[in-house]
Amino acid sequence: MHAPLYQIDRSRISAEEWTTRCDLAAFYRLLAHFRMTDLIDTHISARVPGEDGRFLINCYGVLFGEMRASDLIKIDHVGNVVDVEGGPDKVNRAGFNIHSAIHVARPDIDCVVHTHTSAGIAVSAQERGLLPISQHALKFYRRLGYHDYEGISLNPGERSRIVEDLGLHMAMILRNHGLLAAGRSIAEAFNQIYFLERACQAQVQALAGGQELRFPSEAVCELTAQQSDDEIDQHLHQLAWQSALRLIDGDSLDYRA
Repeated sequence: MHAPLYQIDRSRISAEEWTTRCDLAAFYRLLAHFRMTDLIDTHISARVPGEDGRFLINCYGVLFGEMRASDLIKIDHVGNVVDVEGGPDKVNRAGFNIHSAIHVARPDIDCVVHTHTSAGIAVSAQERGLLPISQHALKFYRRLGYHDYEGISLNPGERSRIVEDLGLHMAMILRNHGLLAAGRSIAEAFNQIYFLERACQAQVQALAGGQELRFPSEAVCELTAQQSDDEIDQHLHQLAWQSALRLIDGDSLDYRA
């Protein structure tokens, strides 16, 4: 496990923020558990409770599988690091560009996650994007944005286009790049990225089979998407989140440290 890259003052952290830090660190650990990482790249952010305009993101350079609550950096929407003896070099600048744009434009969103998995990148490079060929994919039927690739996301001008392409959705495919998902809570964002990733994995394997694909009717596709919406409204994603946390309870160093 890594040595701390900086020190935080726990006395200046509210109980609500510490809970969010613990949940966000757990989210990073779960991405590592499900092999959805890209070494030190990609990122997850969460809004800081009670602090308008601030969110938490990973300290750049810490592996997801070793992330702790104390490793998360508090940052504002213009890129300033808050309450930490560290500098902007500890924050992935592309991550800041993508996440801050969404947090500013979508006050209903508390958590944003972006991944570079093999399946996600593969589907992002396919002209038709995510196909409605699996129950997992139908969760996102007509509920998925697409954003064209513009290079590494360092251009502040791209922020408005990311927001426009996401629209009112909770998930988006970044063309030739990867996946993005969001949620009104960390648990919901985990639900979104988990099922989007699984849908992409299923599509890659289905296309690799070389056989003609079967598509459900539009009516069934929309019905399934609505049923998935209902599951979120019924908070079933919280059950999955609590179960998923048990997968990382045995880690040698607690993510809540």
